[in-house]
Amino acid sequence: MDPILLAGLLGAVGGLTRGVVGLLKALSLRRRIIWTYYAITVFIAVIIGIFVGIVFNFDPRLSLLSGYAGTDILEGIYKSFAVQKVYTAPKAKK
Repeated sequence: MDPILLAGLLGAVGGLTRGVVGLLKALSLRRRIIWTYYAITVFIAVIIGIFVGIVFNFDPRLSLLSGYAGTDILEGIYKSFAVQKVYTAPKAKK
């Protein structure tokens, strides 16, 4: 099998594994599942797996791990820049 294809496939497996963990968490918390977000994270895991495979001489273990961890890191970065509501205390009456 072509090493680049194998690295991408293993990256996808890592991303799918990370996604399943996220899906189980969302189901347990009864949250809405955004399937396009899930698909995008798996696609990004494929890209991460390929790049890590190229950089580290196509070590399959690293491609698999990078698909999992890379998606997790990117999700953490995304959540840190997400807009959040800020609540302030009401003004005291005079």
